[in-house]
Amino acid sequence: MSGLGHNGGPTMEPGFGFRKLAWTKARAQLLPSLPLQVVRLRVARAKRLGLPYNTYATIRATSGMDIVGFLFSGNALELTRGRAAVPDAVAARLVLLDGAVDRLAAIYAPLHPGAVMRANAGLVDAAGAAPGFGAKWGEVRAGLRTMLRDRKLPLDGVVVVAATAIEREWCATAGLAGVIHADAMFRPA
Repeated sequence: MSGLGHNGGPTMEPGFGFRKLAWTKARAQLLPSLPLQVVRLRVARAKRLGLPYNTYATIRATSGMDIVGFLFSGNALELTRGRAAVPDAVAARLVLLDGAVDRLAAIYAPLHPGAVMRANAGLVDAAGAAPGFGAKWGEVRAGLRTMLRDRKLPLDGVVVVAATAIEREWCATAGLAGVIHADAMFRPA
């Protein structure tokens, strides 16, 4: 059933239990059958991105694609009203990602994306304006998607690195691959 008033939840039509069982069984059969060389490549890729393998594998399995970009919020990069340059610890982590993925930044006003690019040359590949806190859902979606389209990146290959709950919502709003908290990216355990 779909239509007016439908919330997109699971169908309650007959056969739901069987469909759930079939998908669960199919997924369970798929996971152990990955060739060892594929697992090794994925472990190496997770290490190159500086992510725990479980995090990397979950994002990859959910989106169906490899991670090709990180969209950092200005808060995740620890940028403030008077500081367009990222702190040394953040810069060191961004250097490690060079060549592995696109490093994008969504910058909050009053900072300007161009100023952030100049202050962080070689650390950020592209920057754009972050959605305002009062922006409507459609505006947030269009703004984020435009930023990624300009870089010719697939939406389901980009992961949001967020510091706040509002930024975590960008993932679902724009249809991105996943979300990682800034602490997990810049302060791994």
